[in-house]
Amino acid sequence: MTAPLLSVRDLSVAFSQGGKETLAVDRISFDIGEGETVALVGESGSGKSVTALSVLKLLPYPPASHPSGQILFGGKDLLASSENELRRVRGNDITMIFQEPMTSLNPLHTIEDQISEILKLHQGMADKAARQRTLALLEEVGIRDPEKRMNAYPHQLSGGQRQRVMIAMALANKPKLLIADEPTTALDVTVQAQILQLLADLKAAQGMSMLFITHDLGIVRKIADRVCVMTGGKIVETGPTREIFENPQHPYTRHLLAAEPKGNPPAANAAAAPVMRGENIKVWFPIKQGFLRKTVDHVKAVDGIDVTIRAGQTLGVVGESGSGKTTLGLALSRMISSEGVIRFGETDINKYSFREMRPLRRELQIVFQDPYGSLSPRMSVADIIAEGLEVHEPKLSADERDARVVAALKEVNLDPENRFRYPHEFSGGQRQRIALARAMVLNPRFVMLDEPTSALDMSVQAQVVDLLRALQQKHNLAYLFISHDLKVVKALANEVLVMRNGKAVEYGPSEEIFARPKTDYTRALMAAAFRIETAEQGAVSE
Repeated sequence: MTAPLLSVRDLSVAFSQGGKETLAVDRISFDIGEGETVALVGESGSGKSVTALSVLKLLPYPPASHPSGQILFGGKDLLASSENELRRVRGNDITMIFQEPMTSLNPLHTIEDQISEILKLHQGMADKAARQRTLALLEEVGIRDPEKRMNAYPHQLSGGQRQRVMIAMALANKPKLLIADEPTTALDVTVQAQILQLLADLKAAQGMSMLFITHDLGIVRKIADRVCVMTGGKIVETGPTREIFENPQHPYTRHLLAAEPKGNPPAANAAAAPVMRGENIKVWFPIKQGFLRKTVDHVKAVDGIDVTIRAGQTLGVVGESGSGKTTLGLALSRMISSEGVIRFGETDINKYSFREMRPLRRELQIVFQDPYGSLSPRMSVADIIAEGLEVHEPKLSADERDARVVAALKEVNLDPENRFRYPHEFSGGQRQRIALARAMVLNPRFVMLDEPTSALDMSVQAQVVDLLRALQQKHNLAYLFISHDLKVVKALANEVLVMRNGKAVEYGPSEEIFARPKTDYTRALMAAAFRIETAEQGAVSE
């Protein structure tokens, strides 16, 4: 047998803080052979990313340390290597793609500058040669009009394009091992499918190995040769991908495989009263040019949409980034101006001023995608949830407000004893429950949910979906559920609106949309979401 390309032996990772040492990774071992893809799978906090960062010694030392272990690459222990020796390995033999390309790319430099820097630094290329190689790399990773894109800055590219640039940077020096740390989590399902196919094609063409970090078992099934399942800093099961999926041995592996959102939404009732209606909703943003800043055109973010959301029911709005989903939700919630008719109950609220809308805010609540960004880090959980009560029910006493906060936390299955802690002391799933409690404490009639599960692990997603269904049935809530995850939408929505470029592509009962999609665009979304290989999958591009 040939020696593995990378061999991790008895690796431990500890972090020290305030004199206390916490073990994040506990004596794990695994190998990656030449040309092999190994997936490291587990929920947030399991130790996956810490393991990946340890391979190139990218953790902060201190507080990080390695109480035990070796990481052998080409027979050499990387943990025992000097910084100069590691620099020769990083970017040359081993490269890494990170989860969020926007934070990994330098916002002050063009795409050409950032890729060329790698070529000049590691290969000593001159400007002209580096430019030609950069152009070839952008073509290789499927960037359209690469000559134009070379002069673009990261913010001028879509999420999928930024991730392709990161892949181009990672492959610039033809590495032997590529570490991909959740490279598709923040992407739409169609773009995600394209990136996965691109990685598989490039891996086959260059014969490189890959360590793929993810919590999405659907991705693992598509891309990995072998799987290592992690929880609590330990690898609890390892084996060939097919064997792990068909015959999982460890209870945690079985838990992960069963963790996808399941079940059906509450039965639709056509006689239920409409809570929110939008008629011919338009949100156009002007494009201004010239010295006098004249309007020369418009970005038609939402262009003539009609929707009806009834009490106790959910409208799922799906589509890729930039399709207008969130803009539609913000328009219906009167967070941005729009044209058309918006009826909340029987009242046309589209011309209401900020002052006129304020009394209605308690009945129109929003839960955002990123709970960490939408919760004030300077306020305790009790203060965050009570803030709306102070505005809308000022006559409540302090004890009455606290009782309402306790009741709201219990309703979302959080321990009220922890209400005096701060958001950073909670997990992602717990923070999303806090955001739900903040909305529910005001007893709303309509809740806009903007990608509330996209940043969560599969098992936490399933828990949040179950909680949303329970709250809807208990309070007869109307939901506008915005997502690019069709599995979650299928579990929650009575009706589905498919959007593309600001327009409605399809709109109808959920069962009909999922069973018999009418357009190529919807079929491509379904194919990407449910990992089905079809001819239409390539029909959707960035």
